Amino acid sequence: MYETVAATPPLTRFSEDEALLRDNVRAFAAAEVAPHVREMDEQAHIPRELIDKLFDLGLMAVEIPEQYGGAGGHFFLSIIAVEELARVDPSVALVVDVQNTLVINALLRWGGDDFKRRFLPRLAGGAVGAYALSEAGSGSDAFAMATRADADGDHYVLNGRKLWISNAEEAELFIVFANAAPEEGYRGITAFMVERGTPGFRVGKKEDKLGIRASSTCELLLDDCRVPRENILGELGRGYKVAIETLNEGRIGIGAQMIGLAQGALDHAVAYVQERKQFGKPIGSFQGVQFQIAQAATELEAARLLTYNAARLRDAGSGYLTPGAMAKLYTSQVAERVTSLAVQLLGGVGYTRDYPVEKLYRDAIIGQVYEGTSNMQLQTIAKQVLSGR
Repeated sequence: MYETVAATPPLTRFSEDEALLRDNVRAFAAAEVAPHVREMDEQAHIPRELIDKLFDLGLMAVEIPEQYGGAGGHFFLSIIAVEELARVDPSVALVVDVQNTLVINALLRWGGDDFKRRFLPRLAGGAVGAYALSEAGSGSDAFAMATRADADGDHYVLNGRKLWISNAEEAELFIVFANAAPEEGYRGITAFMVERGTPGFRVGKKEDKLGIRASSTCELLLDDCRVPRENILGELGRGYKVAIETLNEGRIGIGAQMIGLAQGALDHAVAYVQERKQFGKPIGSFQGVQFQIAQAATELEAARLLTYNAARLRDAGSGYLTPGAMAKLYTSQVAERVTSLAVQLLGGVGYTRDYPVEKLYRDAIIGQVYEGTSNMQLQTIAKQVLSGR
């Protein structure tokens, strides 16, 4: 029962290249992702062959300029790709999301020409990237990090432990944040590019999660890990700026993941209520069911518009801090409500793993946690609104 169902016709106007990408990703997800969703969820693993296909389709290098082997696209295209993949499997969508909205965005904004020449072709050509900020004692307070970076000639020696790092199992390149001047507080935080295989660096325990199980989430262990000074991303002590500004973009990507998985759940529910009969009629003919579907579709469209608006503002070079936080907050709330409704409308079968809606419900929960909890988004929004910005 994990086959895809017809998608709801879009209400948003797309440009020609955006519509083409949406259609291509939708077809790819149906043909290449959908048949493996249940197995990937149960095994908590995405096959490397599928990741290679994501690279072949250009989805892992959407904004990387063509001179570095990328697609040379714009941010909104990444959002479309994440949304369409998430309709079928949010775990696969997350791999694409982290690669584009966090890792590649950070390099494009903060990397110098040499840095880009060294790493962007690899990220376009098959290397998965990961973004390592969180630690056991620094979640919402991301700058309370304990990982240290001590200067040693033309290298920095990193020691510490990172937790909850998405893509870690597959990644070859890691943006790792460490404090090179603890006495200066957050102003000592610096971003380093750490390559897999670097002595003193290893990927540790893989988390056993409620949802997005196929997406790897692991700890990183740094034990006298020597990183060349030339691998500093941006400037020494400017890692807090790299983190803040990159996460502002990443939250829009999470919004896309949430609307995608909510749309997938709603599509399954719409198909089911038109087939399932009770009292001699399809249950979709009852007003009580119709009104719930209408409410869900309306909230989902509002969430989509919030996300698209934030992405368009980012592409236009306009301020998107508050719109991005609003999109992250609202899409995660809507995703939980819509996926829960889908489980209810499917009744007993909705609660089984034979149908995909229970998985989408499990996948939706993380939206209110990672890349800034809902409370942190509320804090950001309130601060901006109360200050008149």
